[in-house]
Amino acid sequence: MAFVRVDNRLVHGQIIETWLPFTNARAILVVNDALSADFLRQEIMSLAIPAGVRIEFLPVTELMPFLSRNPLEAEDALILFASCRDARSAYEQGFGFGNLNLGNLHYAPGKKQVCPHVALSKEDESCLDFFRDRGVRLDYRCVPSDPQQLRTV
Repeated sequence: MAFVRVDNRLVHGQIIETWLPFTNARAILVVNDALSADFLRQEIMSLAIPAGVRIEFLPVTELMPFLSRNPLEAEDALILFASCRDARSAYEQGFGFGNLNLGNLHYAPGKKQVCPHVALSKEDESCLDFFRDRGVRLDYRCVPSDPQQLRTV
């Protein structure tokens, strides 16, 4: 089963040290338009990936075609989006999921801090309403050992 997460930082220590072992994922799919075109950042992020774990960098519009060509990847993958907007776009393009982990969404002016690691803009709130209306469970955890916080923001 794919584990789907929104995290501004995408690949970083919490992903490698906690979420990857927790999910037993054999692949990390980083779904972000900017990063999919930035080969230097891809190389840097790839340095942290343990042996035996595959990493792919995809634009949002390429997620479903990729999963059509590689169906096993969806079952054992940790799928990372940098924003709620990207996760919603993938969902609207046919990438269905029942749970969405909200890891790190950094504070910026105009955002509302809803827990220590998540600050939401009006667009983020609208996006989360979209998911909630479709029955997607929203899980606010930085790391797997955090208490599971299911919110109805």
